[in-house]
Amino acid sequence: MKWYILWAALAVLCLLYGFAVLSVGSGTGFWLVWMALGGGFILLSVFSRHQIWSALPVFLRTVLLTAVILCAAVFLFTESLIISGAVSTARDGLDCIIVLGAQIYENGPSKALQYRLDTAYDYLERNPATLCIVSGGQGYNEPFTEAEGMKNYLTERGIPEDRILTETESHNTKENIDNSMKLFDCKNGSIGIVTNNFHIYRACRIAKKAGIADGYAIPAGSNRFYLPNNLFREFFGVVKDFLMKNI
Repeated sequence: MKWYILWAALAVLCLLYGFAVLSVGSGTGFWLVWMALGGGFILLSVFSRHQIWSALPVFLRTVLLTAVILCAAVFLFTESLIISGAVSTARDGLDCIIVLGAQIYENGPSKALQYRLDTAYDYLERNPATLCIVSGGQGYNEPFTEAEGMKNYLTERGIPEDRILTETESHNTKENIDNSMKLFDCKNGSIGIVTNNFHIYRACRIAKKAGIADGYAIPAGSNRFYLPNNLFREFFGVVKDFLMKNI
C-alpha cells in the first residue's frame, strides 16, 4: 500500500474540517488544532513518499513509535470515558439542575447551548418542583452573560422566573460548578448536571470532586457534524482538569 497517499488524504480531510469548524464561529481557536494535524499528516506523507522514516536510526524509530502508541492508548482510553458519559440518564424528581453555559449571541443561544437549554426545559416541565441554576459569565465576544441569556430563553418558553437562579461569574466548567454550589445546597441535595453529551463526563467528574455526592448526568444532544471536533477538544479538557486535580 502506498501510505503517502493515505497520509495526504487525511491531511486534506483535516484541513477541510478545520475550515468548517472555523466557519461555524464557535468562539474558540480549536480549528487551529485541525490545521496543525493536517500539517502533521503532510509531513508523514512526505516522509513516506521519500522513505525518510526508514532512513532514521532504529533506536530513534523505536522511541518515536513507542511514544505514538502510548499517546494513542491514552487518547482512546480517555475518549471511551467521554463517550460513556453520553449515554447516562437521570431520574426524575431531582432537587435542582445546573445548566452549564456556552456561547451566547445577541439574538439567542448558540446551537450547543440551545441543546442544553431544550434538555433543561424538558426536564423542568416534567418535574415542576425542581429548581434550575443557569451558570455562565460574559465572554469577550458575548453581548451579555450566558446566564442572563439562558434565563431569558427558559422564561420565554414558560418556565417561571422564581424557579431559575442565575450564576453570572464563571468562565469554565470548574467555576460553573463551584459558583453554582454557592446558590444552592448542592452537597445535601440531588443535583442534575445539564450539558452536551461530549462534555457530560468531565462536568460530572468535576461536580463529584467539588462535593456533589448525589449528582446525575443529564446529557443534551450536539451537532453530529461537529461531534468529532468536540470529542477531540474534550480530550484536552479532561487531561487539563486531571492535571489540575479538578477530577
